[in-house]
Amino acid sequence: MKTYGCQMNVHDSERIGGLLEEAGYVPADGDAAPDLVVFNTCAVRENADNKLYGNLSHLAPAKRENPDMQIAVGGCLAQKDRGEIVKRAPWVDAVFGTHNIGSLPVLLERARHNHEAEVEILESLETFPSALPTKRDSTYSGWVSISVGCNNTCTFCIVPSLRGKEKDRRPGEILAEVQALVDEGVSEVTLLGQNVNTYGVEFGDKLAFGKLLRACGEIDGLERVRFTSPHPKNFTDDVIAAMAETPNVCHSLHMPLQSGSDRVLKEMRRSYRSAKYLEILDKVREAMPDAAITTDIIVGFPGETEEDFQATLDVVEKARFSSAFTFQYSIRPGTPAATMEDQIPKAVVQERYERLVALQERVSWEENRKLEGTEVEVLVTVGDGRKDAATGRLSGRARDGRLVHFNVTPSETGPTGNAEGVRPGDVVTTVVTYGAPHHLVADGEILSHRATKAGDAWAAGKATKLPGVSLGMPGIGKKPLPKQEGPACAC
Repeated sequence: MKTYGCQMNVHDSERIGGLLEEAGYVPADGDAAPDLVVFNTCAVRENADNKLYGNLSHLAPAKRENPDMQIAVGGCLAQKDRGEIVKRAPWVDAVFGTHNIGSLPVLLERARHNHEAEVEILESLETFPSALPTKRDSTYSGWVSISVGCNNTCTFCIVPSLRGKEKDRRPGEILAEVQALVDEGVSEVTLLGQNVNTYGVEFGDKLAFGKLLRACGEIDGLERVRFTSPHPKNFTDDVIAAMAETPNVCHSLHMPLQSGSDRVLKEMRRSYRSAKYLEILDKVREAMPDAAITTDIIVGFPGETEEDFQATLDVVEKARFSSAFTFQYSIRPGTPAATMEDQIPKAVVQERYERLVALQERVSWEENRKLEGTEVEVLVTVGDGRKDAATGRLSGRARDGRLVHFNVTPSETGPTGNAEGVRPGDVVTTVVTYGAPHHLVADGEILSHRATKAGDAWAAGKATKLPGVSLGMPGIGKKPLPKQEGPACAC
């Protein structure tokens, strides 16, 4: 299974994996040719289209060689392109949208029986994804969806038309899923929504998100709570207070800016302005001086002038983001911005993009250098340190979300999976010795190492697997599963 796009897609892929395992599928072993390949797609950026159709083309020879192999395409691009996918790639067997991921096993069976492609795209949500079984590959961290869809109308964004209007889960259902994960040893949960801080709009409680954060603070054994992504227009003081006053809510915040120009924000239909945005950041830092704030920024929106771009640079300088996801604007058919005049030439966009990246890299480096000599608590993770084998380090995430590469002293080392060693899911404390632009380094001795239930599960090769979660406490089935890694990127 190949996942493109945002964290919501990563979580949907966990649901798809759970559905397929329930239907009798198992992950393909090693380099063995799979019987089924699933693409969970994104439609936010232009290169997502190119990646999908490029990968489908690469699979065409394998499909000719093994006609029984099945290929399925789901997600936002499938919702948008619909039958166009099988026209461009007639060897695809099943196409399903964002509202009916639960249909995939049936579509595959129909395609197998009828020897033709099955395309099913629904216009509204069929079943809330969290009612479906889940296959999670992490023993220590879990995504929990609190809402799907978005009620905003940003001119650059196609997500509302593909995901639909916001639909909220009831608090009891969310907390039941969180409790189930904690019971399995998961210590970190990220609450997901297209606009996470408007949670409660469907059942008429404007303070529901802050209440939900506080309720997560009452769950014994839940050490870290994160959420993504909020919208500045809905980010209220009660949420800041809940973050500051709930010990297990991490002081990390992803707050999309998109542009620092008030004129461009108006054209984007972003209902805040730069002064309001910076005021929110000031309030967050007043309540939580150690907060790490990240953001999304689009460069080259139609009509963006050099003055507009300079306004973005000014906000970035003032905001002191710990990091930023920066994107070059690309036309997305079906969005209002796609037909706007004054589309910016690629060369101009590229030059501005490089200036923005250079500025943010300097700011990130300056902010990370301030942490040298400070003590940091690290949740050990898998796959975050590409050079760990060469450097003799392990990697993990600080409570504020920063990536930390830390030294493992001889007394702590052991073979992979050795319960006496430091394992993914365990927690260590150490001291930052160097702040780099994109990570922290801690090359001193480990001050403490706490083995965890998640670390035990990782060592035993067991990942958390939940059935569909409804109101009340669900039953949990825990089975040994081959360990897999999947990509994730911000949207």
